[in-house]
Amino acid sequence: MKSSRDSLQEKAKEARTKLDAHVREIVDWHFDPETGCEFWLDYARKLDFDPRKEIGGYSDLKLLGHFEDQWLRGGPVLKWVPKALMDQPKYIFETGGSTGVPKSRVNVNDFQTDYELFSATLSDEGFPQGADWLMLGPTGPRRLRLAIEHLAQHRGGIAFFVDLDPRWVNKLIKRSNHEELELYKEHVIGQALNILRAHDNIQCIFTTPKLLEALCEKINLVKMGIKGIFCGGTEMNAQFHRFAREELVPGVDFVPTYGNTLMGLAVNKPYDPADNYAIIYYPPQPRALFDIVNPDNPEETVAYGETGRVMLTTLTKEFFMPRFLERDEGERAEPIEKFPWDGVRNLRLLSSLQQSVVVGVY
Repeated sequence: MKSSRDSLQEKAKEARTKLDAHVREIVDWHFDPETGCEFWLDYARKLDFDPRKEIGGYSDLKLLGHFEDQWLRGGPVLKWVPKALMDQPKYIFETGGSTGVPKSRVNVNDFQTDYELFSATLSDEGFPQGADWLMLGPTGPRRLRLAIEHLAQHRGGIAFFVDLDPRWVNKLIKRSNHEELELYKEHVIGQALNILRAHDNIQCIFTTPKLLEALCEKINLVKMGIKGIFCGGTEMNAQFHRFAREELVPGVDFVPTYGNTLMGLAVNKPYDPADNYAIIYYPPQPRALFDIVNPDNPEETVAYGETGRVMLTTLTKEFFMPRFLERDEGERAEPIEKFPWDGVRNLRLLSSLQQSVVVGVY
């Protein structure tokens, strides 16, 4: 009889084999003159090798170097659309933009696929089929608004929205305009309360840690019939996780997530009291994955339990982003049965940026 460790090693090996095959398929697609996008076809012309011949798996992506942040800032955005998808309806989503030009990502169906995969990880007890949703957070040019709406529809419900503009919040914070910041927060929370009181089929919520806390200061969400809360943002940490489960919304199915426009959604390890409320995220491999690397030498993966920088790779037919160095850090987490690949524990802003970047303001 196999031990659980042997079983996990076997699953991890199968996952790696699947990943390598997926990498070959995605590289073939994006570098094929018939199907590929303008950006990667132009990039290939500057190389002294054919990626379709030399990249046999995930480890070979290092031949392409690191994806650069600036490549996504500015247009033309159609250079990212594969020729095979050019006639499809397209969405443009932004990320960042607190200062300067935001990064843009073109989507066709990726966000729907990402959130359908995420839906499969949710329980029907906490997030009932047919229940309506409230999204309280940033909508605007982000994909989050349409993604939450698709998630609600996919599960048979309707999504209600209250928008918050994080770029405006950033400006208020930088100006130390605390009075107006508080007024804006009250304005947003007031809208959410109106919706919750008017629509009794809302049983699921997406929001951010700070907005959840502000909402719970005004209303008892358990008594309002909320059964599940999907909560995201880099403000999520073990302290808030404990606070949410024990004080804010005890008994509610509380699901922390780490998502962004460039990746999709990483889900938290299923809640286990033994983890002491640690937040441990696993990416949706093979569509996206991350390595935790030495900040001073991103070619070197840190040991399990050690702190490193998140290096993200996204691998879909719509978007190929190899080895992008995120502005986040955390501890490398070992594979588990449900997710037999690396994760990240205690995700947070890079230490070197914490004095210069306003983040997690909402």
